[in-house]
Amino acid sequence: MTLQKRLWYFLPLLLILLMGIPVISQAQQNIDITTIKVDELSDDQIEELVSRANEAGLSTSEFLQMAQLRGMPAVEVEKLRDRLQELDGSGASTRSTNASRRDPRQQMDINEITRGLIQPQESMDEATDSEIFGSNLFYQRNRRLSFEPSLNQATPKNYVLGPGDVVYVDIYGQSEQYYEAAVNPDGFVLLDNIGPISVSGKTIEEATGIIRNRVAQYYPGLSGSNPSTFLQVTLGNVRTIKVHILGEVRLPGTFTLSAFSTVFNALYAAGGPNENGTMREIKIMRDNKQIATVDVYNLLINGQANLDIQLQDQDVVLVSPFISRVKVKGEVKRPLTFEINEEDTFENLLDYAGGFTDLAFQDRVAISRVTGNQRSVSDVYKNQFGMFILKGGDEITVGKILDRFSNRVQIKGAVYREGTFALSEGLTLGKLIENAEGLRGDAYTEQASILRTKTDLSTEFIQVNLKEILAGTAQDIPLQREDVIRISSIYDIQNERYVQVLGEVKRPGVYPYSESMTVEDLLISAGGLQESANPNDIEIARRVEDVELGTLSDIIPVQVNSNLAPSENSEIILPFDQVIVRKRASFTMQKLVSVEGQVNSPGIFSIESASERISDLVNRAGGLNRFAYAKGATLIRRTEFYNTESEEIRRQRNLEALRLQLLADPNNSEAQEELLQRLFKDLPEDVSDSAYQLSQTKKESLDQIAAETPGFAVKIRETEAVAIDLEEILKNPGSENDLLLEEGDILSVPKLLQTIRMRGDVVYPTTLRHESGRSLKHYINRAGGFERRANRKQTYVVYANGAVKRTTGFLGIRNYPPVEPGAEVIVPTKGPKIPLRLGDVVGVSTGLATLALVLSQINWNQP
Repeated sequence: MTLQKRLWYFLPLLLILLMGIPVISQAQQNIDITTIKVDELSDDQIEELVSRANEAGLSTSEFLQMAQLRGMPAVEVEKLRDRLQELDGSGASTRSTNASRRDPRQQMDINEITRGLIQPQESMDEATDSEIFGSNLFYQRNRRLSFEPSLNQATPKNYVLGPGDVVYVDIYGQSEQYYEAAVNPDGFVLLDNIGPISVSGKTIEEATGIIRNRVAQYYPGLSGSNPSTFLQVTLGNVRTIKVHILGEVRLPGTFTLSAFSTVFNALYAAGGPNENGTMREIKIMRDNKQIATVDVYNLLINGQANLDIQLQDQDVVLVSPFISRVKVKGEVKRPLTFEINEEDTFENLLDYAGGFTDLAFQDRVAISRVTGNQRSVSDVYKNQFGMFILKGGDEITVGKILDRFSNRVQIKGAVYREGTFALSEGLTLGKLIENAEGLRGDAYTEQASILRTKTDLSTEFIQVNLKEILAGTAQDIPLQREDVIRISSIYDIQNERYVQVLGEVKRPGVYPYSESMTVEDLLISAGGLQESANPNDIEIARRVEDVELGTLSDIIPVQVNSNLAPSENSEIILPFDQVIVRKRASFTMQKLVSVEGQVNSPGIFSIESASERISDLVNRAGGLNRFAYAKGATLIRRTEFYNTESEEIRRQRNLEALRLQLLADPNNSEAQEELLQRLFKDLPEDVSDSAYQLSQTKKESLDQIAAETPGFAVKIRETEAVAIDLEEILKNPGSENDLLLEEGDILSVPKLLQTIRMRGDVVYPTTLRHESGRSLKHYINRAGGFERRANRKQTYVVYANGAVKRTTGFLGIRNYPPVEPGAEVIVPTKGPKIPLRLGDVVGVSTGLATLALVLSQINWNQP
């Protein structure tokens, strides 16, 4: 049937199907195509139209052309073309066949192949660290090299089709058609409307010719010298084959493999050759004939895999026992056991072993060979490597180069280039020093030593006068192999000299000594004097050369200018001197106190003089205001355990604050930037505080006393309240009650208090209103009275200013202290009452009875 006839045949039928007109018979078709409106067709109808046209062998352009020839208006044809382009995302007018929706090529019976390849290897227990070269190629416990064939490769031309293969037949050109068929068990592919074609046992190339000749009967365009239609045959899903793997393999048996598999896939499935299997002559048998031999070493050494040999169904892979093996030890890159052929030489074996290592002795190797019933050793030299034929059982040992130098000399010490040098002909000590770029300035030239190694490996020292050799007045010393020359520094033979500065300098510490150094030079090196330093009270503590009894050092008093300018009498410092700069006795930094509460000007005040008292501080604060309660005023004072900043720590903190302020400002002037650099340099890393160390020592002593004394506890406080009578102080300024101020004092003046607080062993501890003229007994009764276990004798009152008064008594008469506003009444307890046990009663009774008996006996014996 010609293309034109098929077009005229299928077009009316497709249109009838799309329009939903029932078809009774093909002879009854009489549809007017000129009446079709494309706008009335749905997308599904358009897609069905294109699909049926493609199945009839029509491309989109051919379909539109024939519709126009049958009388469809040109406007409707253009609308149909636009609708087709909208449905096709690319806008191309090519055919859309099932071929575009083909799934990627898949492997048939993949589960069978997977079970054959993976599970046996997971069940193997053989060690993977075999010393036989190549044994780990096909089996590794932690990693697998499966040689799995790629299904996406181009179909090999020599691939032989068989039952289970899926074949794609594409016809394109003037006519277009697509076929997909599987090779049935009888070896045929069945193409629609064409019939069965025998392809089993044929390669892809042969099958293509057979299918083309058969299909050409229906597509004349395939024939002739100038065909207009073309045919292509490709392989779809791949069948599986059965391969028998026998002999010396880890897991012999019959395996299901891909039809793309090679002998390496088969060996992997069986885990590869075992310990006795060969890797040099693996045989492939087909139809009871040997068709190929595979040498695995060709893959391992040269990277060449014989992949042209493709396995077929019922092939046999036979692994025979190994031919011969030799062992290589020592300095080769693969010290393993290798399988050799009959004509392999040591040179071939060296290729298998990867060659010599960098440290190998390559001039000679030792080969241990089995000769008769014992072994013999042969020396094979470098020029014999390609001629020495190996035999099974040989053991080759490749030695290592000697760890010695044939032309080495060394120079150490006071030269600019220490290290190892080559011993050239005529090399002397003087030339070696020149090669080392000469002596350093601190070299000790009076003597140098040469450590020389004798032929019996013993050593000797050779002492030379280096100064005379360099001056030419003494003969230069010729050097020998392994000579070690040592040139000492002058500082190696004497102690390193230094000086030390302590006290009121910016950077106290140890400094290197220089000749003619003065005290001023050392103080400038230490950053200069502190503002508290006394330039007229400086001492130098100097070591005593001739120590007399009781003399430890010489003390040299020194005076310097405050600006450290040199003077005519500047003292020269000697090595190991200690320069001590003391503080001015009159120097002190500002000390601050504060006033809180009911004064007219509360706040922080600086102590004006050492004789300033509490009354002076109140006057500077503007005096008490009308709400002040003078009797309740308290002075809070630091104890010796308070972490008081020393003057040095305070100075450091102030400088650090200044430095942070300068760092925060990006627009510092040049002078401020210089100050910032000086602050970085002058701030000490660590400042010792002797006052802090003293308080820590005292605290540790109290802790030790408390630990050694049962029931004794030390409560250390940094601050304590000092009971003062501010009314009396203000009435009599300068009296004994008017205390001198100390740094950190806080004077707290409360408002007039109107309450009394009850605490301790009373029935209802509470806060009561103060009533003038009332006694302590009155407030105890207001709190419900004493508890049953109250210790009435020890009742005491804590007043608002911190003073304490306790209850006194005489002849059973208790004298309770007065109660003032803001006071706290504390009633202590006697503690828990211990009940008298029966044993205690019996013990006391027995003791009293015994005492009575003794007394009665004493009275009876009296005359």
